[in-house]
Amino acid sequence: MLTETAVEARFALGNGFLGTRAARAVSRGPTWVSWLGYIKWASWPRCYVAGLFDRPNTVPQVPQLVPVADWSHLRVVLDDEPHLLRDGEILDSVRRLDLRRGVLLGEIKYRTPSGVTISAGELRLLSLADRAVALQVGWLALDRDGVDVLLEANFPMAGLGMEPLRLDQDLGAWRTEGGDKAVAMASAATLRAEGSPLAPERPFSLRWVWRWRSTAGQVVELDRVVAVARADGLADDPAAVAERALARSGSLGWRGVLAAHESAWRERWLAGDVTIEGDEEAQKALRFAVYHLTSAANPDDERVSVGARGLTGDAYFGHVFWDTEIYLLPFYTAAWPEAARAMLMYRFHTLPGARAKAAHMGCKGALYAWESADTGEEATPERVVGPDGEMVDILTGRMEVHISADIAYAVWQYWRATGDDDFFLSAGAEILLETARFWASRAVAEADGERHIRHVIGPDEYHEDVDDNAFTNVMARWNIARALEALDRLRARWPDRAAALCDQLALAEDELADWRDAAVRIVTGFDPATGVYEQFAGYHKLEPIDLSLYADRKVPIDVVLGRERTQRSQVVKQADVVALLALLPGEFPGAAAGANFRHYEPRCGHGSSLSAGIHALVAARLGDTDVALRYFYQAAAADLELDPTSSGGIRIAGLGGLWQAVVLGFAGLDLTGDRPAIEPRLPPRWRCLSFRFFWRGRSVGIRIEGGTAQAKLLEGEAIEIRLAGVERSLSPGTLLEASI
Repeated sequence: MLTETAVEARFALGNGFLGTRAARAVSRGPTWVSWLGYIKWASWPRCYVAGLFDRPNTVPQVPQLVPVADWSHLRVVLDDEPHLLRDGEILDSVRRLDLRRGVLLGEIKYRTPSGVTISAGELRLLSLADRAVALQVGWLALDRDGVDVLLEANFPMAGLGMEPLRLDQDLGAWRTEGGDKAVAMASAATLRAEGSPLAPERPFSLRWVWRWRSTAGQVVELDRVVAVARADGLADDPAAVAERALARSGSLGWRGVLAAHESAWRERWLAGDVTIEGDEEAQKALRFAVYHLTSAANPDDERVSVGARGLTGDAYFGHVFWDTEIYLLPFYTAAWPEAARAMLMYRFHTLPGARAKAAHMGCKGALYAWESADTGEEATPERVVGPDGEMVDILTGRMEVHISADIAYAVWQYWRATGDDDFFLSAGAEILLETARFWASRAVAEADGERHIRHVIGPDEYHEDVDDNAFTNVMARWNIARALEALDRLRARWPDRAAALCDQLALAEDELADWRDAAVRIVTGFDPATGVYEQFAGYHKLEPIDLSLYADRKVPIDVVLGRERTQRSQVVKQADVVALLALLPGEFPGAAAGANFRHYEPRCGHGSSLSAGIHALVAARLGDTDVALRYFYQAAAADLELDPTSSGGIRIAGLGGLWQAVVLGFAGLDLTGDRPAIEPRLPPRWRCLSFRFFWRGRSVGIRIEGGTAQAKLLEGEAIEIRLAGVERSLSPGTLLEASI
């Protein structure tokens, strides 16, 4: 049972609005929240609704996702004796996550203490065709005649921590205690024996109880449809929305719900699948990644984004970090632009919170929250209680400011790749300008004639409160430069919008002159003699440590060395300068890219799941496919290998890094210019790599095989493409081929 909660996270279902962990449905026993100490839950069933945040009575108090009712739970009672899995003997059990169809399949055979054998099976899904809808189809059989059976379909934890608004037989609605949000769940359930429905008892809201006398081998079949709705204001009624969704499902029947869901998944796999021939391990890892990336996003809701663990676990409380823009958006931009747009609009809607944080820090413009929930206010606790009872300061909310440039980066890349001018005009340009304004006010001119950004934390969180972190500073310069370019483009193409935006933001020419100054005078730490960026001021004076001496460690390197020695050393938690190299390769002239990777790669302890995938991407671009593949497998292991400590949810940013390593690294896809480009560098063992991507309203298919790269325009008008270094025109129906 030590890996049960890890299985529940990895096999979780999602559709961007709902998320459900893969806990067994039948007789798993009660779960409630209490002090656990040194024991662990054997199972941690959870269902989440994206954007349903509240502030529980915790210390420190931070917004957290509110779990809703455990809608798939079933309870079995035989001859008036409740039966739980822990009390008997499990004879056989299997759960399968069907990635292609987006369904969880399970079967179990269990012998009770009285000797009765129960066999049961289940299909469970969260509809990708109608995101409000969940479906459970199951069966149950006993091996003995004459047993009085009670089967109860219920909704444990319904309304936990919330105030009830409405409790009807088929519907419940609740409001969060600390806010204006509400949720409603409606359901219909049917149990059939030999094709005929059994009449249920309905003792409470959202509870069905069936009773019958068993016949050995007789199979009873259950179908349960659930509809969920979220309301974000006091005037909104989630109950009516849930009832309409349930009615839609009822008109389809459960087979229709399943068919529509499977059709939606086929469409998404057509757009997002990546096929690797010659490496089954890599193929499995990548499809697992694409499954969860697809499950996490909702293109129809601009008020939510994807948190650090998606909707698969409690870790990080559903908060959104820089992971979303840097590790996830490249996948969505290339494979699902509508989802990328919605996630960036979430950042636009939380721009007021970013402005408030910048003002609180004494700066202008917009500084986005390091941890963001629904409002965009900073959700990072200022301090927490440490293991010894002491208060520990959490500095990331105040110092890890690179997130504003990370979001600006994603905005720019999305706009350039999609040509979504409506987004740029209504939201993107404003984000670029307000984040640039923050950097110009944060970068202070000093006596040395340079502008410095002091007291920050870069991606390497082992080193806190440093000055002039290279990742932060170079990204800040880039952010300012792109904002100035965006304004020039606005003035050239949409002069009225440019004037209106400058007026709205009170953006005058003297401030723009200061931005231009900052864009060239912010310190970068680049040494022209060596071609190496110093990660932050004074980094090269720290203690070098040979990490190869600790290669067999089972815990993070900072645990081995201790926090203080780690901070005094050159050991890097995760890709920092290497991450900069991944995002802005143009900032590494000549041989500088290789020099920086060779310098920082052996110093990285990979204390974050974000790290290995980015190292794989950069190594692949540099042509070192052996090193790239090693890091690819390392990144894949974080979520594919069962680890009982990872029950808090899948590490979705690491999965985004896997996709980037393959598509942006090995395939060499580049969507940052005026035309898409493919520069393949496949590992020798990979016979073929194929995928699709979207670019400015076109769909392009890529196939790399046998020393050649092929491109085919599947949808849209003709474009120019750079294929294996050769500029070509790609017309509808034409197959281009170039030697690698």
